[in-house]
Amino acid sequence: RRQRWIVYQGRPKHAGRAKERILQNLGRADKTKDEVFEVYLYNFTRQQTAAAKLQKEFKNYVLCIKSLQLASKALMDTLSEIYEQEWVGHEQIPVKAQTLELLWDDYHRKMNDQVMIPLNSYINQFADVRGRIAKRGRKLVDYDKSRHSVESLRNSAKKKDDYKLGKAREELEEAKQMYEVINNELHEELPALYDSRIPFLVSNLQTFFTAESTFHAENAKVFSFLVETMQKLASSEGPGQHQDQPLSYN
Repeated sequence: RRQRWIVYQGRPKHAGRAKERILQNLGRADKTKDEVFEVYLYNFTRQQTAAAKLQKEFKNYVLCIKSLQLASKALMDTLSEIYEQEWVGHEQIPVKAQTLELLWDDYHRKMNDQVMIPLNSYINQFADVRGRIAKRGRKLVDYDKSRHSVESLRNSAKKKDDYKLGKAREELEEAKQMYEVINNELHEELPALYDSRIPFLVSNLQTFFTAESTFHAENAKVFSFLVETMQKLASSEGPGQHQDQPLSYN
């Protein structure tokens, strides 16, 4: 019963907000404007859209790293298997294969732990802000509705009802206070959040670029060694050395 009563109590407020929005959309009721907040809201929308795009591409990038890691391991395992024992550098092939596997593991871990997780945390804060922006919108409608009620009672052609007018003014003051509290909070919070995008991106992208640079530099060392090994193998094997010798008939 208590739950039903709470739901029932909330219905008039929701209905009143819906009616106020309709009147505002039809131009039959004015709406409180805050141009500065509109700029903050526009910047916030841009910020979260950009972050979501970056998150999407990084997520795909990390998935591709995992796929390349598996492909690299399969290829190097096959190379270790087919590389013949008497060939130059035979004992080093599995060693270098293991080194590459460790490099891929470290690369994938850094991308996940040091790039993706901080990016996800950065994006998760937007949900709370969106909720507070929606709450501000509701409080603004409540404030405008109360303001219009006071104006309607004050300008009514009928005899003024001091009690109703006083009650309406109390509700207006309460609605105004509730709106101004969350509005002022967002006026401070949204610009600070927007400014935070630069230091976050600098930190996040520096980590990404460093991980890329380290991985490719260490990878290059391994493959440079393998190139040299192939050159040694080519020079150590003379032409025709492993061809079958012709049979001799005496």
